[in-house]
Amino acid sequence: MDKLFDRLQMLADRYEELGELLSDPDVISDTKRFTDLSKEMADLRETVEKYERFKQVNQTIEDDEEMLSMGLDDDEMAEMVKMELAEAKDEKVALEDEIKILLLPKDPNDDKNIIMEIRGAAGGDEASLFAGDLFNMYSKYAERQGWSIEVIDQTTTDVGGFKEIALMINGKNVYSKLKYESGAHRVQRVPATESAGRVHTSTATVVVMPEAEDVEIEIDPKDIRVDVYRASGAGGQHINKTSSAVRMTHLPTGIVVAMQDQRSQQQNREKAMKILKARVYDHYASQEQNAYDENRKSAVGTGDRSERIRTYNYPQNRVTDHRIGLSLNKLDRVMNGELDDVIDALVLYDQTKALEEMQNA
Repeated sequence: MDKLFDRLQMLADRYEELGELLSDPDVISDTKRFTDLSKEMADLRETVEKYERFKQVNQTIEDDEEMLSMGLDDDEMAEMVKMELAEAKDEKVALEDEIKILLLPKDPNDDKNIIMEIRGAAGGDEASLFAGDLFNMYSKYAERQGWSIEVIDQTTTDVGGFKEIALMINGKNVYSKLKYESGAHRVQRVPATESAGRVHTSTATVVVMPEAEDVEIEIDPKDIRVDVYRASGAGGQHINKTSSAVRMTHLPTGIVVAMQDQRSQQQNREKAMKILKARVYDHYASQEQNAYDENRKSAVGTGDRSERIRTYNYPQNRVTDHRIGLSLNKLDRVMNGELDDVIDALVLYDQTKALEEMQNA
């Protein structure tokens, strides 16, 4: 624990130093430095506040124990001190756990917006309908979180589902909540077109990528091949008369993004570039994550997109996350966007594993 407290004191000292720096006129006049230091201070604030509270609680425990060891003539006062001591000890234990979690290595992407891609996979029409159900589920969850959603590309099917749909979700700590959703999602239910009432199994895949900023990934224009062509599908005469659709290929990775949903070629270029950057960033990040997971042996991975992570069983109203063995008999509520129990369990499981590694290191 001594190493833990030494680290906490270093963070507290740094927090105080940042407060002084942010009042320095030279720093205030340097917008980028001021922004960076402000973010660093904001990131440290909760940890430092918990540490300061921990020191107060520890002092209360020492004072109360000293008072009781000296003996108190007033029985009522002695009882009050004992109650305060018990409460302080409970709070100390809780604070220790909270502080350990706050000191875990931060995922640099946790506070970012995301690009999510949902695709119907095995199961034909039923898979595309399930992809639409997942889109609705995540949309409702995002609404509950106060996030905003923008659909940036979609390919619909005749039955009303999606062959694929790409959306951007903006808000606070979006990636930290949804990063575990990447993988294959399996649905078991009776399709509307099934006359015999037999349960079918279909799958849809979800990919969650942090929005890549220019400072994080630079793509050399020479590495991109851009093709323009006439858009097809809905859109009327305008969309068929002009070469507004854009296809971008990142030559080093072979990643291809096609965009035709927007009305102008420039808009399609901007959307395509946003998705391309996210996919390229995700491609290289996934390679690093796979190497990291091999060493860490984490059961909750974010890299393997073919991994079957969850089953949605409609006849039994049950959702099961296979990575952590969690089963909940409230599928109807989950599909209505009530994902907190599932996501909180995944976060807690990953934090517990990380704490074990930190303590065994």
